[in-house]
Amino acid sequence: MCGHGLAGATVGIVGLGRIGFAVAQRLRPFAVARILYTGHREKLYAADVAAEFVSFNELLARSDFVIASCMLSAETSQLFSASAFSRMKRTSIFINTSRGGVVNQSDLYDALKSGLIAAAGLDVTTPEPLPVDDPLLTLDNCVVLPHIGSATVETRTAMSLLTARNILSALSGKPLPCQLHI
Repeated sequence: MCGHGLAGATVGIVGLGRIGFAVAQRLRPFAVARILYTGHREKLYAADVAAEFVSFNELLARSDFVIASCMLSAETSQLFSASAFSRMKRTSIFINTSRGGVVNQSDLYDALKSGLIAAAGLDVTTPEPLPVDDPLLTLDNCVVLPHIGSATVETRTAMSLLTARNILSALSGKPLPCQLHI
C-alpha cells in the first residue's frame, strides 16, 4: 500500500482556474519541486504559486503527477486519450477532478493495464457512478471515488445556501444570483 510522494515531484495542472489554483496552493506544503500548468493563456496569479505555463505536450512529458481540473467543453472532451497517455512518463500518476468526459476511460484502462502510466485517481467518471462491472474497478493501480471532492460541511452548506438564494430570487421575480447560461 505504498505510493509515490509529492516531495521533489513535478505536478502538472491542466486548467489553472479557480479549482486548479486552489489545488496548486494546497500542494506547496508538500515540497513539490515545480508546478506546471497549461490552458488557454498564462495567468498572472500563477506567480503566487510559482507555477510555470507550458504547452499541453510539455506538461504531459515533464509531470510526475498530471491533474485534470479543466472544464468540459468541445475542446477538452476526451482530451486524455491514448495519445495523451502515450506522452506521459511511465511513472506518471493521472488524477481527474474535473469531469469524466475529459477522459477516454477505455484508453485510460489500456494505459493503466499495460503499464503505460503508473496509476490513476478518479473523483469523476462517465457515467457516475461507474457500473460495478466497469473494467477500471478491476485495476489495483486505479482508485475511483464517488465524486466526493466537494464533500465538506462548508462546501455543501455554501451550495445549499446558493440554491436557496436562487429559489427565493426566482420566486420573487428577481435575477438569479448564480444562473447557468446554456
